[in-house]
Amino acid sequence: MQPYELTATQASRLIAEGQLSCEELARSCLARISEREPTLRAWAYVDPDQVVRNARELDKSPPHGVLYGLTWGVKDVINTFDMPTGHNSPIYKGHFAGKDAACVAIARHCGAQIVGKTETFEFAAVGRPAITRNARNSAHSPGASSSGSAAAVGDSMVQLAFATQTGGSLIRPAAYNGIYGFKPTHGAVSNEGAKMFAPTLDTIGWYGRSVDDLALVAEAFQLSQNNEQHSLDIKGLRIGLCRGPNWSHIEASGKAALITAANLLESAGAIVEDLDLPEPFEQITQAHRVIMRGEGRVSLRNEYLQHHSKVHEELRLLVEDTSATDIPALIAARDMAAQCRGILDSLFGRSLDLVITPPAPGEAPHGLASPGTMIFNAMWTALHVPCIAIPAGVSRSGLPLGIQLVGPRGTDAALLNMARACSDIIGQDNIIG
Repeated sequence: MQPYELTATQASRLIAEGQLSCEELARSCLARISEREPTLRAWAYVDPDQVVRNARELDKSPPHGVLYGLTWGVKDVINTFDMPTGHNSPIYKGHFAGKDAACVAIARHCGAQIVGKTETFEFAAVGRPAITRNARNSAHSPGASSSGSAAAVGDSMVQLAFATQTGGSLIRPAAYNGIYGFKPTHGAVSNEGAKMFAPTLDTIGWYGRSVDDLALVAEAFQLSQNNEQHSLDIKGLRIGLCRGPNWSHIEASGKAALITAANLLESAGAIVEDLDLPEPFEQITQAHRVIMRGEGRVSLRNEYLQHHSKVHEELRLLVEDTSATDIPALIAARDMAAQCRGILDSLFGRSLDLVITPPAPGEAPHGLASPGTMIFNAMWTALHVPCIAIPAGVSRSGLPLGIQLVGPRGTDAALLNMARACSDIIGQDNIIG
């Protein structure tokens, strides 16, 4: 096995044992990037010489921090002091913020190697799409605005990568690229230094190649501790199978992945029952749309006014959309989302430990014209709950399929433990459909 093929957890152990150096891991990942980037196009910026210099500096000190030596991609709407943050916009081409975003600073403090900036949709919103291709099949979409990060991890270019989610930009690409993705509870990770589109919704999370990888990063952000990571018996775990208010959008492959995963968990001893959400949740997807567009037009107004000719037409149309200026509607949408958050949290307890639901309608769309739809993500983003994407097999055409696990707000560590137990049961190599 080449170093670039190691998961974050595997690489961390070898580095700690002195069997792998930071420079060896960095060089292996850079070689992988050099080989695959012409096809995948996951990176907006990489300076190989800089990466090697930083790796050598890390090797001069004893292993320190839970992320020591691990290679990272950073979505190109998140600031890095030593790399440009371009937002996939001509306005910010070659722009250096001069300071790390909070999440990047924490990762570096814990010993992470930042390899480069990953491709994204313009401002992680709408407009210029990312040029990235799917890690498993370059003829298919990699997903939404975190596609560069997802493809880089999915193609073993780096062990870990930061992503963001306003609608479905983190969880959906994880499913499409066959990797693990974690969207923490809203506000659990600081957004400082990342371009905001809809502050009520925007959440920073990350990708890895196992639940243990996700948990390793969660430890760095004090969302879980080593003593909270324990073996969980799947027997008796109460799981709600939630088709949700948007089930009419499910595709055959997505439905099959969800039902197959539920059956495997039930066979292992979990108690799986249908979860029907109460009536207010019928309005949550629309509430999310109102919030996202209402806050998005405010966040982008500065660029619209100062760089009007350089702003993509779709962004101009959003800022000019008078329907998004309905303040009473925006307030009502926020209130609706807040009401549903309390209702959802109250459903968990004695009869419900975990929700299993689709991360996307099905497999990744063919071509790059469409990144897919956020229809199975938007409501969970608006509800501020932690979400984890887990690979659940492949379709008949060989494309990855996944499931999404959801817990109540503030239970990030518990959700990671349950995800670990579930991932041991759900086969990544199952042929579904």
